[in-house]
Amino acid sequence: MKRRTATILATVFAVAAASTAAFFALPASAETAAFTVQSTWNNGYQGQVTVNNNTSSQINTWKVELTFPAGTSVTQSWNTTQAVSGSTYTFTPVGWNATIAPGASTSFGFIASGTGRPTSCLVNGQACTGTTTPGSPSPSVVSPSPSVSVSPSTSTPPVNGTPVQVNGQLRVCGTKLCNERGQVVQLKGMSTHGIQWFPNCYTDSSLDVLAKEWNADLFRIAMYVQEQGYETDPAGFTSRVNNLVEEATERGMYAMIDFHILTPGDPAFNLERAKTFFAQVSARHAAKKNVIYEIANEPNGVSWAQIKNYAEQVIPVIRANDPDAVIIIGSRGWSSLGVSEGGNSSEIVANPVNASNIMYAFHYYAASHKDNYRAEVERAAASLPLFVTEFGTVTYTGGGAVDTASSNAWFDLLDRLKIGYANWTYSDANEGSAALKPGTCSAGSFAGTGSLTESGALLRNRIRA
Repeated sequence: MKRRTATILATVFAVAAASTAAFFALPASAETAAFTVQSTWNNGYQGQVTVNNNTSSQINTWKVELTFPAGTSVTQSWNTTQAVSGSTYTFTPVGWNATIAPGASTSFGFIASGTGRPTSCLVNGQACTGTTTPGSPSPSVVSPSPSVSVSPSTSTPPVNGTPVQVNGQLRVCGTKLCNERGQVVQLKGMSTHGIQWFPNCYTDSSLDVLAKEWNADLFRIAMYVQEQGYETDPAGFTSRVNNLVEEATERGMYAMIDFHILTPGDPAFNLERAKTFFAQVSARHAAKKNVIYEIANEPNGVSWAQIKNYAEQVIPVIRANDPDAVIIIGSRGWSSLGVSEGGNSSEIVANPVNASNIMYAFHYYAASHKDNYRAEVERAAASLPLFVTEFGTVTYTGGGAVDTASSNAWFDLLDRLKIGYANWTYSDANEGSAALKPGTCSAGSFAGTGSLTESGALLRNRIRA
């Protein structure tokens, strides 16, 4: 939680929800392949191509060549290595996805500037064949040798099940968070308060309500390092975090492990503690699909270069155990992308952390942080994968009245940009940001709306929606 101070940009685009992905036919006169359009905006779209091995033999590499019409170009891609010659883009593996087992598949995604869809396709040097029309089944597009097909990601995600059952292992794709099928997802949930102060708020009963009644996707576990936290009992706090991860896992929620540094604001002060802690928790949870690591809550009073250096020392510790999990890095100025200290996201864009599958944290408090903060998020989201790992509906102190108008403006922005969020806090702290009325946790009655504060009622409605 932060303690900090408080040009609207025009809307750049309106992203279509991933659940309404459209399938576009390619011209029958061209050598073509069908693909999935995940989302569209004014002058661009996000596309995905899936390479399937329909044979009984392993395929050891693949290459897809797509030609685009004049006026359309590929500006970024993920899960692939991209090259371009004229209007033809060549996509090859990044290493880990080169081999495709019999009957298996792999996929890559891209962002196109312009509205033109591919007019021709080669897969492993052979012509792709087949077209699809909107609303009709998508045929396999088979190349002669080896037998590889390029087809849209048409698998229908489960409509029933927990968030983890529906989405599986998450991965950063471009500037978005995607599920295991490459579809953009937006996680919505709640953060604990300091687990040293509110143990009665995180029980089987309260977490059942959060998962099953609120329909939350995400449970953020805020483990303070100082302020009577981890440094006082490393083994005890590690055990508490592990237990709460298991509780979230049982309920099919994603668990975000928050290394909650605040004072001092230099993450290097806790570097060795961070290495020890993340080595232990990542080893414990490496086989899980639902764990996200937030390695520095709110750096403050230090440069972006110092934060980057810290991140590049901690990330390899996690990766040694868990190569697939998403890792989130705090930003300068109490994770405000530098805005609260007179900066902005340009410093991160110019000097990003040297690691893959990462995101950058942004925090705000709606009654204090308004148009200039929203404008910076709008600007940064075009270049950086962002996650709002903490926010409040009140002032930066955690208290004061709920600012409903500013809160809804933030929700609308985050929903449009498909940026996930965790609210501060799922607790009964005696402050405006708490979702539960004081005394709720000791009474043990969490169901329904009678125990909710104004902030809690707003969040419950928004998350359920």
